[in-house]
Amino acid sequence: MSETPGTATDPRATGEPVPAGAAADHGKTGATIELENLTKRYPGSAAPAVDNVNMEIKAGEIVIFVGPSGCGKSTTLKMINRLIEPTGGRIRIAGEDVTHMDPVKLRRKIGYAIQASGLFPHMTVAQNIALVPKMVGWPKSKIDARVEEMLDLVGLDPGEFHGRYPRQLSGGQQQRVGVARALAADPPVLLMDEPFGAVDPITRDHLQDELIRLQRELHKTIVFVTHDFDEAIKLGDRIAVLRERSRIAQFDTPEAILTNPADDFVSGFVGAGAALKRLNLTRVRDVEITDYPTVKIDDPLQDVFDKLRSGSTNEILLLDKRGRPYKWLRRGDLMRAKGSLARAGTLVADTVTRDATLRDALEAVLTDNTGRVAVTGRRGEYEGVVDMETLMNSVHELLEADRLDAIEHQHQLEEARADQTHADQEGDGGGARA
Repeated sequence: MSETPGTATDPRATGEPVPAGAAADHGKTGATIELENLTKRYPGSAAPAVDNVNMEIKAGEIVIFVGPSGCGKSTTLKMINRLIEPTGGRIRIAGEDVTHMDPVKLRRKIGYAIQASGLFPHMTVAQNIALVPKMVGWPKSKIDARVEEMLDLVGLDPGEFHGRYPRQLSGGQQQRVGVARALAADPPVLLMDEPFGAVDPITRDHLQDELIRLQRELHKTIVFVTHDFDEAIKLGDRIAVLRERSRIAQFDTPEAILTNPADDFVSGFVGAGAALKRLNLTRVRDVEITDYPTVKIDDPLQDVFDKLRSGSTNEILLLDKRGRPYKWLRRGDLMRAKGSLARAGTLVADTVTRDATLRDALEAVLTDNTGRVAVTGRRGEYEGVVDMETLMNSVHELLEADRLDAIEHQHQLEEARADQTHADQEGDGGGARA
């Protein structure tokens, strides 16, 4: 693996959050970030890579940088923790000018998570997470407790994952450990450079849900770079759509950008189907989650038969020994079971959490082809279902809201034109009288 900044073999990739004195105060919330005329010019280049960026990021919000390849979004991100040194301008974090402070001290206040996790391959999961607290002088007992806490926070069983090496983890598990490491010393600021770009779409959706859940608990200030506008809509409190040289085309809430893009450049990122993209703004927790008949895999077969026969549906959900959705069972499946559920039913292809978007849920319903999707908790345990009818009602509500907004916008335009015509006529009349 190459030893470039921000990769697994570069200590700077850990983010080196908060000094030892501050680290004792777990639960530290986010800090404001102010960028003032931030500029990066490389020697020999006629134009700057980043040109006079001015931006204020509020404490505790997720701000997404999105823009075309090469526009400077990652360069801007890396200037915040001085992995790339600015050529000009200022950076303030929590009101403190950090532009010229010791960059190592700066990085101890900032978590940093990158694509492909950046874990050290020769260290165990626990050693990777413990790295920064150890560097800043935490006692061993405190580090051990923090490792357990962070693994639990990102949804990994400490007993199962503590001693594993990165090569023994899936891509999604590696990314969870990477986030745990970045947050281990409780930094107020977390920088994330396309952290979920190297995993498959289903894992990516679940990692996004985990980040949303973590943010509801931790309230960090998160700056997140992505090239995926749907990801930006799903995760961001505000989105900065960047042009070439990181010039800001629009910096606003996802809903404002979807409904009122600033210009054709921003419209190009929004693309077609803005109403459907707004499904990314509504969470599963915001709609009705209903219960559904369930059985456990170790329940007696006769009990499964009885529950299915007596139920109001022709289908039940089979849960595994940990209470996680496993198979959809229909009455006909049980006739073929012949004393075992091993070959009966249809495997659950996908699930969603309460932090998933309605778009995620709609895609999962279509993938599972059952008319519903199971909703799970942080460890995958069954919590209920969302059905197609609920999702389609939400789509219709969004489309109707868009239709009413369009009518209102048209009325406003007509009133503005009428007012302008009246003002012009008044002006002409006044001139004639003069």
